[in-house]
Amino acid sequence: MENKCNKYEAIFTFADEETLKRHIESCEECKKEQELMDKVSNILQEVKPYYIAKRKNLAKLKMACAMFVIFLSVATVGVINFNTDVSDIIKYGNTLSADDLGLPVDSYGLLMVE
Repeated sequence: MENKCNKYEAIFTFADEETLKRHIESCEECKKEQELMDKVSNILQEVKPYYIAKRKNLAKLKMACAMFVIFLSVATVGVINFNTDVSDIIKYGNTLSADDLGLPVDSYGLLMVE
Protein backbone atom coordinates (compact mmCIF):
# COMPACT_ATOMS: atom_id res chain seq x y z
CA MET A 1 0.00 0.00 0.00
CA GLU A 2 1.33 3.42 -0.97
CA ASN A 3 1.77 6.29 1.42
CA LYS A 4 -0.52 9.11 0.36
CA CYS A 5 0.54 12.72 0.64
CA ASN A 6 -1.56 14.58 3.16
CA LYS A 7 0.35 17.85 3.16
CA TYR A 8 -1.84 19.79 0.72
CA GLU A 9 -4.26 21.19 3.27
CA ALA A 10 -1.51 22.26 5.67
CA ILE A 11 0.60 23.88 2.96
CA PHE A 12 -2.44 25.55 1.39
CA THR A 13 -3.53 26.97 4.74
CA PHE A 14 -0.28 27.93 6.44
CA ALA A 15 2.48 28.25 3.81
CA ASP A 16 3.00 30.92 1.21
CA GLU A 17 1.97 30.50 -2.42
CA GLU A 18 5.50 29.84 -3.68
CA THR A 19 5.93 26.87 -1.33
CA LEU A 20 2.58 25.50 -2.45
CA LYS A 21 3.57 25.76 -6.13
CA ARG A 22 6.88 23.96 -5.52
CA HIS A 23 5.14 21.16 -3.66
CA ILE A 24 2.47 20.78 -6.35
CA GLU A 25 5.15 20.42 -9.03
CA SER A 26 6.76 17.55 -7.15
CA CYS A 27 3.65 15.76 -5.81
CA GLU A 28 1.12 14.17 -8.15
CA GLU A 29 -1.64 13.76 -5.55
CA CYS A 30 -1.45 17.38 -4.49
CA LYS A 31 -1.54 18.40 -8.16
CA LYS A 32 -4.87 16.56 -8.54
CA GLU A 33 -6.15 18.25 -5.39
CA GLN A 34 -5.12 21.67 -6.75
CA GLU A 35 -6.91 20.96 -10.06
CA LEU A 36 -10.04 20.08 -8.11
CA MET A 37 -9.76 23.31 -6.09
CA ASP A 38 -9.31 25.29 -9.32
CA LYS A 39 -12.49 23.75 -10.76
CA VAL A 40 -14.42 24.68 -7.61
CA SER A 41 -13.01 28.20 -7.74
CA ASN A 42 -14.07 28.57 -11.38
CA ILE A 43 -17.60 27.42 -10.55
CA LEU A 44 -17.79 29.93 -7.69
CA GLN A 45 -16.59 32.74 -9.95
CA GLU A 46 -19.25 31.77 -12.49
CA VAL A 47 -22.05 31.93 -9.89
CA LYS A 48 -20.80 35.10 -8.14
CA PRO A 49 -22.75 37.66 -10.28
CA TYR A 50 -26.07 35.92 -9.59
CA TYR A 51 -25.40 35.81 -5.87
CA ILE A 52 -24.44 39.49 -5.76
CA ALA A 53 -27.57 40.44 -7.75
CA LYS A 54 -29.71 38.48 -5.29
CA ARG A 55 -28.09 40.28 -2.35
CA LYS A 56 -28.71 43.66 -3.99
CA ASN A 57 -32.39 42.82 -4.44
CA LEU A 58 -32.59 41.75 -0.81
CA ALA A 59 -30.96 45.02 0.27
CA LYS A 60 -33.52 46.99 -1.77
CA LEU A 61 -36.35 45.05 -0.13
CA LYS A 62 -34.96 45.76 3.35
CA MET A 63 -34.64 49.45 2.48
CA ALA A 64 -38.25 49.58 1.27
CA CYS A 65 -39.49 47.91 4.47
CA ALA A 66 -37.50 50.33 6.63
CA MET A 67 -38.84 53.33 4.73
CA PHE A 68 -42.41 52.01 5.12
CA VAL A 69 -41.97 51.63 8.89
CA ILE A 70 -40.52 55.14 9.17
CA PHE A 71 -43.35 56.60 7.09
CA LEU A 72 -45.99 54.78 9.15
CA SER A 73 -44.39 55.95 12.42
CA VAL A 74 -44.23 59.57 11.28
CA ALA A 75 -47.84 59.46 10.09
CA THR A 76 -49.05 57.97 13.37
CA VAL A 77 -47.18 60.49 15.50
CA GLY A 78 -48.43 63.29 13.27
CA VAL A 79 -52.05 62.25 13.68
CA ILE A 80 -51.73 61.97 17.45
CA ASN A 81 -49.92 65.30 17.82
CA PHE A 82 -52.03 67.43 15.47
CA ASN A 83 -55.47 65.92 15.97
CA THR A 84 -56.68 67.37 19.26
CA ASP A 85 -59.57 64.92 19.60
CA VAL A 86 -57.19 61.98 19.70
CA SER A 87 -54.45 63.69 21.69
CA ASP A 88 -56.91 64.76 24.43
CA ILE A 89 -58.17 61.22 24.93
CA ILE A 90 -54.86 59.32 24.63
CA LYS A 91 -52.22 60.63 26.98
CA TYR A 92 -49.34 58.94 28.72
CA GLY A 93 -50.56 57.33 31.92
CA ASN A 94 -54.26 57.59 31.11
CA THR A 95 -56.27 54.57 30.10
CA LEU A 96 -59.58 54.44 28.33
CA SER A 97 -62.45 53.07 30.36
CA ALA A 98 -65.72 51.58 29.21
CA ASP A 99 -67.46 54.87 30.14
CA ASP A 100 -65.05 56.83 27.92
CA LEU A 101 -65.94 54.55 25.04
CA GLY A 102 -69.67 55.23 25.54
CA LEU A 103 -70.62 51.78 26.75
CA PRO A 104 -73.31 51.31 29.43
CA VAL A 105 -71.68 50.96 32.87
CA ASP A 106 -72.98 50.58 36.43
CA SER A 107 -72.00 52.68 39.46
CA TYR A 108 -68.75 50.72 39.88
CA GLY A 109 -67.63 51.38 36.31
CA LEU A 110 -68.23 47.81 35.16
CA LEU A 111 -70.11 46.96 31.99
CA MET A 112 -73.85 46.60 32.53
CA VAL A 113 -75.37 43.31 31.40
CA GLU A 114 -79.11 43.05 31.07
